[in-house]
Amino acid sequence: MSGVIFRFRVMAIWAGVMSLLLWFGYMPAKYLVASETFYESFIWIPIVHGFTYPIYLLAALHLAIAQRRSLISTALFLLAGTLPVASFWIERQVKNGSR
Repeated sequence: MSGVIFRFRVMAIWAGVMSLLLWFGYMPAKYLVASETFYESFIWIPIVHGFTYPIYLLAALHLAIAQRRSLISTALFLLAGTLPVASFWIERQVKNGSR
C-alpha cells in the first residue's frame, strides 16, 4: 500500500505544481502580454501538464481502488487534480491518513 500512496503523493504534488504554472504563468502570459514571443517561451507548460495529468488520474484511481473508496470519494480524488490547491490539500490528507 505504501507504494500506491507514494505514487499518488508524487503525482498530486506534480499536478499541483503544473496547474499553478499553467494558471498563473502560461495563461496570464498568453492572454495579458502582447508579445507572442514572450508566451511562446512557456509553451512547454501546457504540453507537459497535458501529458502528465492522465498519470495523476491513474494514480488517484489506483489509490481509491486500493483503499476501497466510495464512488463520491473517488470522484473527489480525481477532481482534486483540476485545482492546484486542491491537489496539495488532498495529498496532505492522504499523508496524514484522514482521507
